[in-house]
Amino acid sequence: MNRYSAFGLLRGALNGQKHWQPAWRDTEPKSHYDIIIIGGGGHGLATAYYLAKVHGLRNIAVLEKGWIGGGNTGRNTTIVRSNYRLKPLHDLFEFGLKLWHNLSDELNYNVMFSPRGAMFLGHSDADMVKLAERGDAMRCDGIDADLMTRDEVAKLEPLLDMSRSARFPIEGGLIQRRGGTARHDAVAWGYARGADSFGVDIIQKCEVTGFVREGDAVVGVETTQGRIGAGRVGICVAGHSGHVAGLAGLKLPVESQTLQAMVTEGVKPMINSVIMSQSLHCYISQSDKGGIVFGGDPDNWPSYAQRGHPMVMEGAIAQGLALVPALSRLRMVRTWSGVTDMSFDGSPIIGETPVRNLYLNGGWCYGGFKATPASGWTYAHTLATGSAHPLNAPFSLERFMTGATIDETGTGPMPNSR
Repeated sequence: MNRYSAFGLLRGALNGQKHWQPAWRDTEPKSHYDIIIIGGGGHGLATAYYLAKVHGLRNIAVLEKGWIGGGNTGRNTTIVRSNYRLKPLHDLFEFGLKLWHNLSDELNYNVMFSPRGAMFLGHSDADMVKLAERGDAMRCDGIDADLMTRDEVAKLEPLLDMSRSARFPIEGGLIQRRGGTARHDAVAWGYARGADSFGVDIIQKCEVTGFVREGDAVVGVETTQGRIGAGRVGICVAGHSGHVAGLAGLKLPVESQTLQAMVTEGVKPMINSVIMSQSLHCYISQSDKGGIVFGGDPDNWPSYAQRGHPMVMEGAIAQGLALVPALSRLRMVRTWSGVTDMSFDGSPIIGETPVRNLYLNGGWCYGGFKATPASGWTYAHTLATGSAHPLNAPFSLERFMTGATIDETGTGPMPNSR
């Protein structure tokens, strides 16, 4: 496989770009694999990559019912951060953030990671107390977090409405300066290319329609391209975990909901960081192409539709304009939505299921993209060894039976409902 480099670009300029190879092979399924991963999004592909690279496994397949990068990987707002208050969450996401910083070099693929800073706004004294608590919890574990005064927020983001008569007054903020954004589809393509280079079969347009069982164990999958045997099977289908797990007779503590996002026309730099407000559940950033990307709440009712409700979109736009009035001068060019697995404590599920040889990675609510490297690393460990990695051990499915839930805000999957 070609190694991407400046020399390769120069060579392409001279030979009419004729030397490039496909980034991954278009393969037919074998009759049996050691591990099958259902879902060719960022998490599934990262899992396959780390299974091959870290654990030395090669007989692996990733089954994707559509095409690589066409699911939730291409339907998010690309924010990367690890600024959580609860230890299990910030440990997992911090591990991922460290992987993000070297991911382009590791994959030899530019994922366009941009550590421009991820800032939560505080709109009241109560908000600032919560942000201070969160920052203290992060710093106690060696994670960077700076509490910002009102003037410091205004200096970083001069287009925020900082007036005392603002609809949502701003009293300060909490910033993680290593946070930022990355290019979502490039992440999927980079991991796909990396996994393929180790011999992983990536099979597109191959939908799983059922599981092959022997007693209490899964020994393969039924697909639209026929039956495929497997030693272990990992579900990794953000938004559709409940549906796929249901094929094995499992009922998960998740609910699928639609989450919308929007982008404006491209403009010169006007938003310097990633601006977030948990009180409003609004987030704003500027893409590398200049568009202002923002979003808000999910639609709050179960749905598998990849289209959102105009009423929810209107609410998100109103919040964005109230925070940054200058956005009212821009034209909206595109909206989209993804289907999210909303777990009932707002945290992901990574680990075993009650069905032998069947594993689950889902329930990421709003936060799946930023966890992509950490999710892949820990899920690969679980699939390879049959036991949880220390970082994903707290995120077992069993916690919903034992009561050991991990609820960052005490409001389940609705942080804006506190």
